Amino acid sequence: MAEKVAKVGIKKDGGYLYFVDKNGDISRAKMARGKKGKGGKPQKVAKVGVKKVAGFLYFVDKSGDVSRAKMARGGKKRKKKVTKKKAVKKKTKKKVTKKKTVKRKAVKKKVTKKKTVKKKTAKKRR
Repeated sequence: MAEKVAKVGIKKDGGYLYFVDKNGDISRAKMARGKKGKGGKPQKVAKVGVKKVAGFLYFVDKSGDVSRAKMARGGKKRKKKVTKKKAVKKKTKKKVTKKKTVKRKAVKKKVTKKKTVKKKTAKKRR
């Protein structure tokens, strides 16, 4: 999976991140831990001068040598979703019908007289 590019054999100290920098040399930086703050600035540990090739990840392995691994690109291929074709509906023009306005004649309401009803008063008996 990974192949060794250069044998250096550096010894790693705890609390540092070891990496291959832009120039192909091994550098290390203090790792940030908790609320203590930021990590430190990188410092060169060994001058190796590895020529980097695109498409590979360069790292410092357990034995302290420079190794490289092919980068995974694209991940797992996904299946394409099958889309159903929808039936195309033809556009039809709707006929616009004008509403006819009906003139209504004014209807006079008949006035009805209310019948007055006389209430009978009951006589009181003693």
